Amino acid sequence: MSTELARIPDQPQALGSQLATAADNVARYLKLGLEGADNTVLAYSADLKSFGEYCALHGLCPLPADVATVARYAADLADIPRKLSTIKRHLAAIHKHHQLRGYPSPVHADELAIVLDGITRALGKRQKQAPAFTVAELKESIRRLDVTTTAGLRDRALLLLGFAGAFRRSELVALNVEHLEFTERALIVHLPKSKTNQAGEAEDKAVFYASTASFCPVRSTRAWVQQLGRSTGPLFVSLKRGKVKGEALPTQKRLSALRVNGLVQLHLNHDEEGYKIPEKNYSAHSLRVSFITVSVLRGQSNRFIKNQTKQKTDAMIDRYSRLDDVVTFNAAQNLGL
Repeated sequence: MSTELARIPDQPQALGSQLATAADNVARYLKLGLEGADNTVLAYSADLKSFGEYCALHGLCPLPADVATVARYAADLADIPRKLSTIKRHLAAIHKHHQLRGYPSPVHADELAIVLDGITRALGKRQKQAPAFTVAELKESIRRLDVTTTAGLRDRALLLLGFAGAFRRSELVALNVEHLEFTERALIVHLPKSKTNQAGEAEDKAVFYASTASFCPVRSTRAWVQQLGRSTGPLFVSLKRGKVKGEALPTQKRLSALRVNGLVQLHLNHDEEGYKIPEKNYSAHSLRVSFITVSVLRGQSNRFIKNQTKQKTDAMIDRYSRLDDVVTFNAAQNLGL
């Protein structure tokens, strides 16, 4: 048997190129498997553009890139500084790009792993995470909304549904009116696809009625749907000026994830006069982490929590719950001394 290593062809074939011509259905599923989730594709595209511009600026080759080039890029991102999660996403994009083009990826090289370990030590393993708000803070934000306006109705539904359903912002913006099923016991939200459900299998969330109508996610969502006046299409949309001064009308344009984040920050981080509260730094992701944190504090089992969040492991519950305040959340205060 020859011990000669197989040489990489000068014109490498893209990953799956042989399968792509086997049959139409094989090619279709291959394409879906390679693309991944929509949000991942968008993030990777932006990261690859950044890497390409970096290589052009420094006279480096982006494809195929060598280990030294990627290591230099990662180190420069760390010096900016970028978050560790952001750097890892950039590297994942570079790896995916090489994989799809049929080139060996430099991302999994041992040398780069050592550099990444150094970056991790420098930046710190504890990354900045979205904080969790309290139910009292959420209610206070809801009270400040003018629900006699279209914007107030939409934003109340967005905040309450986002929190009670433990939604990611990508899931909120993807919701359609036809995904909602109002029943006597709860609002059932049928999710066609999510970050943890990229295969598109049927997945439901149940959102329950609250005792107070003003803070009820089900009634608030129903009121917003009635304002939309349609039974299909995007649920959370942008608004346009009406003919009457101060009037706003719903459009058919779906809100972007960036806009959802902006609305959450607007309502949860500002006081009644619109001034930023310095100690508050909530984001759209806080809707989800707050659901988990509040549920844990109220003694809900991980099984019950995962039924709503659709997370797969108990470890993710621990990661998402914001119980790191050593004074507030500490068993040592209840020792009976």
